[in-house]
Amino acid sequence: MSEAESEPVPPAASEPVPSTVSEAQNAPSADESPTFKVYKPSSGSSIPTPDLPDNYFDPTPSDLKLAQTQLSARTQALTNAPLQLRAPREAADKAKKIERWPNTTIRIRFTDRTQLEKVFPSTDKIKSVYAFVRNSLREDVKPIKFILYQPPGRDLKVSDLKVKNLSLAELDLTPSSVLLLRFEDESLNASNVPAPLESNILALAQSLPEPPQPSDTSSSAPLKKLGNSLNSGLAAGEKKVPKWLKLGSAYPLSCMPVTLY
Repeated sequence: MSEAESEPVPPAASEPVPSTVSEAQNAPSADESPTFKVYKPSSGSSIPTPDLPDNYFDPTPSDLKLAQTQLSARTQALTNAPLQLRAPREAADKAKKIERWPNTTIRIRFTDRTQLEKVFPSTDKIKSVYAFVRNSLREDVKPIKFILYQPPGRDLKVSDLKVKNLSLAELDLTPSSVLLLRFEDESLNASNVPAPLESNILALAQSLPEPPQPSDTSSSAPLKKLGNSLNSGLAAGEKKVPKWLKLGSAYPLSCMPVTLY
């Protein structure tokens, strides 16, 4: 074998080598179709709610029957379930979450209300979300540390041992969650500062989709109707007078027997 064949070939200087595998997989690329979404800052204006008739909230007998059946089934399942130790129970709950929601949609909201969204496997750790966000930032902002958190005070730090070793499902972020971002440099946290994202990412920004509007106001709404029914039942219960109070009201207080000790 010749010396030229035995020497390793160094990588080309123009080809950057990613620091970690996860960062290379999560890094947005302009050449490929984006696997993420970017939403423009919302206007903050309230969306008008449609005018619903009063009978929309009246539960039908079938709604009440369905709610009662579901409640009875859940009660029976909890009562008849076998006792489990904490570790097997938590492992079973984790498996159920991942089986039900294999993917988790994470939406990162910047201080100017710009939002960056990506779908991750529910088995991923929070470091995958950090890697994706960092690779989406401008080059001058990438070295600045930031924290992803949920209000009012849940910081999801990679350095936290209670966070870094848990999956997105174990962190209760499935099936979808909104995380806020806070930079270590306070000058980037003002609400009037645009999100420091790469220009090619900001070019993909689109408006937030409008929430779905009810197509048929006469359709049943079991949960809303059930809540209205419970309130009506409580109001009706307040009007009922106990029998002992009815008997007592037949005697004036001045005629009630008094026992002296």
